[in-house]
Amino acid sequence: MTDSKILIIKNSWFHIINNTENAGEYFYQVLFQLDPSLKPMFKTNTEEQSKKLVMMLSYVISKLNVLDQIMPQIEGLAQRHTKYGVSPDHYQIVGQALIQMLEYKLEKHWNEEIKAAWLEVYTILSGAMIQSTSEVYNV
Repeated sequence: MTDSKILIIKNSWFHIINNTENAGEYFYQVLFQLDPSLKPMFKTNTEEQSKKLVMMLSYVISKLNVLDQIMPQIEGLAQRHTKYGVSPDHYQIVGQALIQMLEYKLEKHWNEEIKAAWLEVYTILSGAMIQSTSEVYNV
């Protein structure tokens, strides 16, 4: 990822965290609208899960300049998610929900440049997560 794309992601996430509420909860609303069959995978309440999502995204975004250093943690996250029943197909739906949440929360600040940057980082991260679980799913 280029430094300019990393800056776009960091600035847009900073805006969401500081100027909107319930980004994580809105993400899960969108996710369950896109695929209601995913809801039973979540044993904890969505408020708790939403906080974890925002914390995880904030951490990853803070490390985008050194993404290779956190890949073991990303791969560990993927391994844990397979235990919850997450399959490679789910990553596309999660990506759609993420983009929809970002667009909604950024409102007038949303543009194609921001969308492209987020799609790139999501493709990198989800690709690494899928690859790290390829033995489980024979991908």
